Amino acid sequence: QVQLVESGGGLVQVGGSTSLSCTASGSIVKIYTMGWYRRPPGKQRELVANINEGGTATYGDSVKDRFTISRDNAKNTVSLQMITLKPEDTAIYYCNIDRAQIWASGTGAPYLTMGWDYWGQGTQLTVSS
Repeated sequence: QVQLVESGGGLVQVGGSTSLSCTASGSIVKIYTMGWYRRPPGKQRELVANINEGGTATYGDSVKDRFTISRDNAKNTVSLQMITLKPEDTAIYYCNIDRAQIWASGTGAPYLTMGWDYWGQGTQLTVSS
């Protein structure tokens, strides 16, 4: 119903910058909050940043003032601009949609419904000195 495809990441030097992008596709009518999470090596997944349909963003404490999240509602994309990267930013980054209004189909006509908690496959970011 909803697919998320991330791009970006790779190997970046300490102090460098890079960006991630995620495009959502499928039977989407409206996306509420989109965001990025990450899983550092050996640690649990944590919120990096998210942004609601009105453009209000929330950031994890460790990335405030270094990362900037944005979205394009018309294109169903969310991006993450990252600067002053640190080794502790090394992680797999996952795109997330917490809630979306979607078209679903069963045996009858398509109908609107809510879908929850969609995830991309993840993209690796390694920050190396």
